[in-house]
Parts: sequence; C-alpha cells; structure tokens
Amino acid sequence: MKKDPKNRSILVLDEDPETLELMMEPLRWEGYDVRGLTSFHEANEFLNYWKPQMIIVDPEFSDEDGLKYLNSLAGYLDTTSLLVVSSNASTDRITQCLDLGASDYIVSPFVPLEFLARVRSQLRFRDAKEELLEANQKLQELVEIDDLTGLFNMRSIFQKLEFEIERGRRFNRPVTVVMIDMDHFKSVNDGHDHLFGSYVLSEVGKIIRASTRNIDIPARYGGDEFLIVLSETPLSGVEHFCERLRKRVEQRTFAQGKDSIKLTLSIGFSTTKDTEQITPKELVRRADMALYTAKGQGRNRVVSYDINSEKDRRLEQSAINIIFDRKRKTA
Repeated sequence: MKKDPKNRSILVLDEDPETLELMMEPLRWEGYDVRGLTSFHEANEFLNYWKPQMIIVDPEFSDEDGLKYLNSLAGYLDTTSLLVVSSNASTDRITQCLDLGASDYIVSPFVPLEFLARVRSQLRFRDAKEELLEANQKLQELVEIDDLTGLFNMRSIFQKLEFEIERGRRFNRPVTVVMIDMDHFKSVNDGHDHLFGSYVLSEVGKIIRASTRNIDIPARYGGDEFLIVLSETPLSGVEHFCERLRKRVEQRTFAQGKDSIKLTLSIGFSTTKDTEQITPKELVRRADMALYTAKGQGRNRVVSYDINSEKDRRLEQSAINIIFDRKRKTA
C-alpha cells in the first residue's frame, strides 16, 4: 500500500544553503516532510529526538573527514535510508560511501526527476525491510507464545530467565520465580468437556497477563501450571503480587454456557540472594519445591522457598530410604 508522502520524514544535510535548497525543493513537490540543516552540530542534536525515514547528505557536510561522518550515522541505518549526494564522481569515493552503508550515491548536479525516482526507490526498499522485520517479529512471537493462554511457552523461558538473573546480579537487584498450579484442575476436565478446560486456562492466562508488568515474564509451564519471572521486586512486593493473584482467581467464577466452576491456585516462589550464584534451573526448582509445600499445606495459599524446610525434607526422605533398605536386606 502506497504511503502518504506527508508521513515520509526526510532530513537533508549540506553546509551550503543554496545546494541544500536545490535538494529540498523537489522533495517538497512530492509532499514529503522535509527538514534541512547546514550545521554539523545542529544535525547531531536534531537526530537525538527526530528519527527520519531517510537522511540525504553530502559527505563534506562535516567539518571532519566526510567518510568518518558517514560512519557516525551507522547507528541510524536499521530504520533509516542513507542517500549520498556529492560532486565527487570517482569510483573510489562511490565505493567507499556504499561500503559504509549508503543506500545510493547520486552525483551532482542531478536531474530533479531522477533524484525523486531514486528517493522513492529507496523508500520502497526501506518499507520492504521494515515489513520483513515485522514479519520476523510476528514469527518469533508465534514460536514463543502459547496459543491458548497468550503467555510465553517454555521454548525460551530459561534463556530469558538467565538474562534476568545476570542483569539482577550486575545491578544487585532480586529476581523471583513464581510457580503456580491450579488446584484440583482434574475436576474441570472430569466434570466438564475439554473445551471448558481450555476456556478456564485461557481465562487464567488473561488474569495473569493483567496482573503482570511489561518487565515481567509470564509463561505457561505446561498443563495447568504457570511460571512468572518478576524482576526488581522486593520480597514484600512479591508476596503482595502472589496474594493478589491468588485472590483474583479465587474470587472469579469461570462460566461458559451451561458450565461454571470456582477454582483456586497454589503458589510457590523463590528469590535470588545477593551472595549466591544460582542457575535458572535451580531457581525454578526451588520455586517448584515451595509450590509442592503449598500443595502439602492444604492448597490455595502462597509459600516462599525455605532452604531449611528442604533440608528437613531431605533428611526425612533419607530416613525413609534407610528403613526400606533394611527391609530389603531382611526380606
């Protein structure tokens, strides 16, 4: 679809006001949103808050080496086309500019209609590149997003968690993993059809999305289990978040057609400690242990990971294993 020229932003840079006007005039004929500057320093300031779709520049615009200035524009070229207009028609100069990221090189003096055709061509190319980036982003979302709940799936969650743990370690900020399991979810599928079960999971996904911030990472862990990564949240904030989420689900009646049900959540969480080196899998395991404790204490509650409780559980399990070993030996 052809875009309105008024929505096309173009920045023209040339130290000579007359030459600048010669380039801007045909662009105005087309109706582009054109800005022109003759100052190198003013251009740098301008680019801090205005992001043009195209920059048209004479390399000699800068007081410094022209190629060095072109190289300084490299950071803008992911979303901006760069056209070079110069009276230097040498092959070496053209090659150097194109190698530095210029989309096209126009030798001046130029024919205005040809100049406009080259501008349109590069804008079309930019549009195609932008559409490709958007398509790739959507494809990435399809790979990472769970269709049913709209939350992340587990394909990339450990990679994201590893990044958050490293970032938290660098800036001395906590990272928390929250594990969530729906209590007695089997009753949903046993007492209703599976479509209703899918509906409930979808609605819980909506509640989780509405409860989390943009910096949080909510995911469907599998089945009726969910995982949420909370960054830069103190313990009191984590407890408040978990309790609020638990109450939101507890107070909700899930109803679709003739089917309706009330459900609760069991929640366990674990938070990184300043002096501890911990892997993503270990942090998830600890949150899962806390969830296991919440289930064992009667469900519909929030439990924080306690390393002492885990030690007691291991000692208890060791004692049970010793008893079984003795029985096997005396059998």
